[in-house]
Amino acid sequence: MTDSAQLPSAGGAAVGRRIGIGLMNGLWRPRVLGSWRVPPAGPVIFAVNHSHNVDGPMLMGTAPRPVHFLIKKEAFAGPLDPFLRGIGQVKVDRTSTDRTAVTHALGILERGGVLGIFPEGTRGEGDFASLRAGLAYFAVRSGAPIVPVAVLGSAERRSRVIPALPPLRGRVDVVFGDAFEAGDGSGRRTRKALDEATVRIQERLTAHLTDARRLTGR
Repeated sequence: MTDSAQLPSAGGAAVGRRIGIGLMNGLWRPRVLGSWRVPPAGPVIFAVNHSHNVDGPMLMGTAPRPVHFLIKKEAFAGPLDPFLRGIGQVKVDRTSTDRTAVTHALGILERGGVLGIFPEGTRGEGDFASLRAGLAYFAVRSGAPIVPVAVLGSAERRSRVIPALPPLRGRVDVVFGDAFEAGDGSGRRTRKALDEATVRIQERLTAHLTDARRLTGR
């Protein structure tokens, strides 16, 4: 069992959700589809495509439950460090196996929380073409269902004022998919089992992204 007192704060994540709601609706026009597919209680992993800097905050402000994201340690710089910690986010060192981050992530799921992961690892095309094994590990190890999430419209056009962001008041679609189990039911956590789970996950995420694009016309 993980010491809950040392885990990223669940209350902090709830505060982060309220901040996200205000920020996202104040700066952009998010349209949320399929949020009813998110299990209302119990552990859940959000697998989110990542094509823009705003994808994480956008999901925090549109998801029906507070989210603890795995965020690269480079983002925890200066005043952002206490802020991100305060809203329950998880710092992760991507250059090695960050055992503290792994323990915190599994602890969040153990207490029935929501873990947000960008399975592509870094910001790219946002098409789930390359998945890291971390998502499969957390899903198989915890038994938590995965909910695929497509954030669309954040990368088609860039803001003329701040190139790293979508145009202010532009529409961004957030589409939640059906929850699914990554494991094969055997409970195995071998390298072969995780590789097989990664293939299953990629197939489901890619299919969801295709459906989301068709649904939104993106």
